[in-house]
Amino acid sequence: MPNLSPLVAGTWRLHEQGWSAAERLRWIERWADLGVTSFDHADIYGGYTVEALFGEALALRPALRERLQLVSKCGIRLPGHARGAARIKHYDSSAAHIRASVEHSLRALRTDRLDLLLLHRPDPLLDAAEVADAVAALQREGKILAFGVSNFGPQAFELLDAATPLATNQIELHPLRREPLHDGTLDALQRRGRRPMVWSPLAGGRLLAGDESPAAQRVRWVLGTLGAQLGVAPATVAYAWLLRHPTRPHPVVGTMREAGLQQALAALGLRLDAEAWTELWQAGAGHEVA
Repeated sequence: MPNLSPLVAGTWRLHEQGWSAAERLRWIERWADLGVTSFDHADIYGGYTVEALFGEALALRPALRERLQLVSKCGIRLPGHARGAARIKHYDSSAAHIRASVEHSLRALRTDRLDLLLLHRPDPLLDAAEVADAVAALQREGKILAFGVSNFGPQAFELLDAATPLATNQIELHPLRREPLHDGTLDALQRRGRRPMVWSPLAGGRLLAGDESPAAQRVRWVLGTLGAQLGVAPATVAYAWLLRHPTRPHPVVGTMREAGLQQALAALGLRLDAEAWTELWQAGAGHEVA
């Protein structure tokens, strides 16, 4: 696993900000100054635009690259874009597509290497040996330093890990989506000593507002109650819930606001006890543990 920062900056909303290249550079530098030096990309973010927006900013201060860890993903092909001219949205884990995606990401990000490449989704047509050969070639060339997956279940993870060592599995995990805790996904990572990355740690903001389902309302109430008891924001409690897991996850923080990032950073110094952690699990599940 590359030496990722404890929190990772998600870039999937970068194209929505309307920032100039200089403003994007200031955002990257500010996050890095706060200790968030790892940035999570995917080739398809922003309709294949986000990597180029980030790279344009990075080109204004090339030396900044040495402070950063750049993560990107490949393996999904979208229709309606010039790249690949896909007829329908589909997965592609072929060696040719992996190489083409990496080469494109390197050009767009204005860098000579990815610190970590992830296969974005489990492909039912995945050939583990073909993927392993493609990854080995890219690593020999220094174009990727480490390789992992995203959204893989435990069996798919073990299949590919047997062919090429996987550094991580980037998964969705929060009190409204607890499956990785119980389906073997996190067990497989803990058994191998691999740290997961966690996307959508606040359920896309639904833990804090907007979702009026009974489960979301229960979780929101517990987050607020625990936050008041601990003297922190509800979002801080949500991040602390993830960080409490023994696999030591790297949450991918999607906010572009410094105030939101500060709430996430505060969780690094907060350790929930088992009862507080279980209160949130129970709020999401709607029942107590067995």
